[in-house]
This record gives sequence, C-alpha cells and structure tokens, in this order.
Amino acid sequence: MKTGKIGLIVLVIMTPFLLFISFIHSHSIHYEIQQKGMAMRVFYAKDDPAGYSQYELFGPGDPEPHQTGRTDKNGFLGFVPDRPGIWKIKVWGESTHGFHGVTMEVGVDQALQLESFSKPLVATSTKLIVGISIIFGVFGIYALIRSRERRAR
Repeated sequence: MKTGKIGLIVLVIMTPFLLFISFIHSHSIHYEIQQKGMAMRVFYAKDDPAGYSQYELFGPGDPEPHQTGRTDKNGFLGFVPDRPGIWKIKVWGESTHGFHGVTMEVGVDQALQLESFSKPLVATSTKLIVGISIIFGVFGIYALIRSRERRAR
C-alpha cells in the first residue's frame, strides 16, 4: 500500500514538471539538413547577379504561390519540389538599367529531380540574332553608300 501512495505522490509531483518540459520543447526551433532540392541563379550579366530580387514559385497547377521570397546576394534561390510537373518561377529585379522581370519553367520528373528548364529566347538564339543583325547592318551600310552615290550623280 505504501508503494502505491509513493507512486501516486511521485506521479502528482512529476506530471506538472513533465508537462512543462514538453511545453518548452515544443516551442524550440528544430532543423535537419537534407541534400535535396533545386537551386537556380538569376543574373543580369555573368558578373552581375540579380541579388535580393523578389520571386514567386508556382507548383504544377497551383493558383497561389508555393513559395515566395528574395534571391540571396549572389542571385540564388532554392526550392524542394513536392510533386512532378512544370514549376513556374517569376522573378522581378531592379538594376541600374531599370525594372526587369522573367518567368522560368522547370520540369520536375517522377523522382523529383530536374528534368528540363526553359531558357529565354535570347539565351537560346543569341548566335542567330547576332548573325541576322550583322547581315542587316552590312546591307544597311551598302544601301546608304549606294544612295549617296546616286545623289552625287
């Protein structure tokens, strides 16, 4: 009988203490480090990162952003996809040249790994655009010289 009373007394004394410990423990911040996710770098030029630019990340079919934030000082942002499909990232940056914005698409496969990503037209067609510009420039100079020769006659 005495051991039953002692156990009850210990239980009555320890219960508030245990509740207090769990209360303290539930209000602390925990963390773990995992090696997964995707990172992207946003920049104006190779040596000019879009640091601290605002972005919104939309999951496949999401009407509301899955994540919002700012890039770090080097123009990086990261996310961990929770489902496969096309993820859209909208980035707005302000540089000395003014306000800029871009929307990128990242394809995520069934293993939640990078499948594909979109590049802006200028990144995929730079050589073509430069080639066409040179042709038009040379033709323009030729046409200007010919028109001056005709006027001189």
